[in-house]
Amino acid sequence: MDRPHSNQLRLGRFSEPGRLYLLTSTTLYRAPVLGNLQVARLLITQLRKAHEEGDARSLAWVVMPDHFHWLVELGAVDLKTLMRRVKSRSTQAINALQGRSGRFWQQGLHDRALRREEDVQAVARYIVMNPKRAGLVERIGDYPHWDAVWL
Repeated sequence: MDRPHSNQLRLGRFSEPGRLYLLTSTTLYRAPVLGNLQVARLLITQLRKAHEEGDARSLAWVVMPDHFHWLVELGAVDLKTLMRRVKSRSTQAINALQGRSGRFWQQGLHDRALRREEDVQAVARYIVMNPKRAGLVERIGDYPHWDAVWL
């Protein structure tokens, strides 16, 4: 179900280059379409592209069947631009793969700026353990759609 005010969740959002953010975005109607290997890999390609282009430095991410979590150090763009690029490019690629058109992502995103004293590796562990907590795998090493810089 689309949340009518999801785009207003963070009206006071502030983007600070160099700051660490935990970002989460969900598929339209939380459809589990990212459970498809090819679809998940198209999203992962865009996360990596954002890293390569300097929009954000990826520290950790996990792609779940209906959402993704992404721990980043923000680069030269603001959060809105970063996520607009990732979501737009992944939508185009996924729609082309599936021979469809239209929206793929739920409107808006959830973001949380990390405090300087937070244990960043603990946040990364929390992110990559999502598939195990969701019961998708027994061991996180068995899940194909995650990465962290500490490996």
